[in-house]
Amino acid sequence: PLQTILHDQPNDWQTSVEFWEMMVVSLNLRGNAYAYINRSKGGRVVELLPLHPDMVRVNMGTGWQLEYQITMPDSTFKTFATGEILHIRGLTLNGWMGISPIAYARESIGLALATEKFGGQLFRNGAKMGGVLEHPGKLGEDAYKRIKNSFDEATSGENSHKTALLEEGMKFTKVSMSANDSQFLDTRKYQRSEIAAIFRVPPHMIGDLEKATFSNIEQQSLDFVNGSLMPWLVRIEKAIKRDLMTPQEKRDLTVKFNVSGLLRGDASARSA
Repeated sequence: PLQTILHDQPNDWQTSVEFWEMMVVSLNLRGNAYAYINRSKGGRVVELLPLHPDMVRVNMGTGWQLEYQITMPDSTFKTFATGEILHIRGLTLNGWMGISPIAYARESIGLALATEKFGGQLFRNGAKMGGVLEHPGKLGEDAYKRIKNSFDEATSGENSHKTALLEEGMKFTKVSMSANDSQFLDTRKYQRSEIAAIFRVPPHMIGDLEKATFSNIEQQSLDFVNGSLMPWLVRIEKAIKRDLMTPQEKRDLTVKFNVSGLLRGDASARSA
């Protein structure tokens, strides 16, 4: 009976694709994935109900027993014991809570976000770099605001590259770095690859084909299955066996993802 729940439909409103997609996203963003195990009176698993990781708080109770405190949709709290929750962990430092890859890679991701924000601001301003307007004399507050606003309006956004008139001997001096000076494109390329490396995803799978060749793409795809997918798949397999199967089922049955279709080898190896 468990085969149908895991492979086809874990609950009334989700397909297995939607359920496992949510669980894997939770693993990659929070380091933990949870689902409530609804059992019949005889102990058979009837359905799996996914829980958002932010709704769950895990504590190690007395006797080395885990307790799951869950915030329900109606804002009430319920406590569940081990065996009532399917808990799939990522890398863990204390043994019962996975750590978030996003939290541990916040600096790399923050730099990528800052670079993207810089690029948006740069091109929103018509790729016009910042600078200063120099005036030989002293300007009053009203004159200062009028000249600044008129210059920005004449040279930013849709008006970029149009002619701006400077009054009374004023001159414009660029003071910020250019996109080349700040290695804008190189930084974006590097951060994209670095974030992919957090999840052990080969560069060609995120569209970075700069160093890819036709001879190594197939091998990189095989490496992705072995080095990137398999550690996650094994975690899920072991958690299913621990939380969803009875002692008798654990002795007689096993849980395995079928990845044979992804491990067919390259064209020459298959031909041989």
